[in-house]
Amino acid sequence: MDHLCKATAEDVRVYAAVTTELVGEAARRHKCGALATAALGRVMTGALLFAANLKNRECLTVKFQGDGPLGQIVADASADGAVRGYVAHPGTELPLTNGKLSVGQGVGRGLLSVTRFTGLKEPVTGTCEIFSGEIAEDLTRYLFQSEQTPSSVGLGVLVGRSGETEAAGGFIIQPMPGASEETLSRLETTLASLRPVSSMVKDGLSARMIASEILCGFSDVHVLSETEIAFRCQCSRSRTEEILSTLRDEDLARLEEDGRVEVCCDFCGEKYLFTREELLAIRQAATGNRKG
Repeated sequence: MDHLCKATAEDVRVYAAVTTELVGEAARRHKCGALATAALGRVMTGALLFAANLKNRECLTVKFQGDGPLGQIVADASADGAVRGYVAHPGTELPLTNGKLSVGQGVGRGLLSVTRFTGLKEPVTGTCEIFSGEIAEDLTRYLFQSEQTPSSVGLGVLVGRSGETEAAGGFIIQPMPGASEETLSRLETTLASLRPVSSMVKDGLSARMIASEILCGFSDVHVLSETEIAFRCQCSRSRTEEILSTLRDEDLARLEEDGRVEVCCDFCGEKYLFTREELLAIRQAATGNRKG
């Protein structure tokens, strides 16, 4: 089962995650090709890692608005381990670059934004330019530029020849405030020799084992928590009815004339069909509420 591990060692903290199943679920729901699976999987995994330091009921949105052929890529993640996401053009494919999926080219250049919903009156959004489109590099730069947090983000999605998600996961490693130069030097050495995170997941390593491999050579390693994570969407038929009820009366009447309407959730691909009779009931209820 997909899961996320939080661990510390000396002056370092690590969040590591295995996300193979949830990335595969998103790819199936959105009918993603290999390139879109890799890009969306990285963004969703990154969002979960960013959300790992949120409090209960808090959530965030990571958005890559690039000019590449994949278009916009968005992921929502919450503190309880739920994530959902979509890519604008899931069928996009490009030639390989040095034998690897051309995620950076697919994303292109543009703007990366992270919006945190923490219960305050207004959400807080930070932004930075997309540097490479490779997702992990851009999230690393975002943390340093927008949140002044030195970090290293590693993300990986391994897509099989038949298009299935074989392995996916990621990590964030951060020195704590006041970390010594020796600690920073050891981190650089560790990261330089670290194998790809998708290879670790493919070899069967759990999130705890990935964290341990990253923290190899450090003392006082403590696992703080392990949390199940999964693809989950907040959409439902009742929420869709609420959205329809906010339409103008003439717009709802026009939908009634069409006989039925199908509403599709961007985040999960779930479709909700409403008949003429159901649309009439929604319009009458909405009209009554407005008059009341």
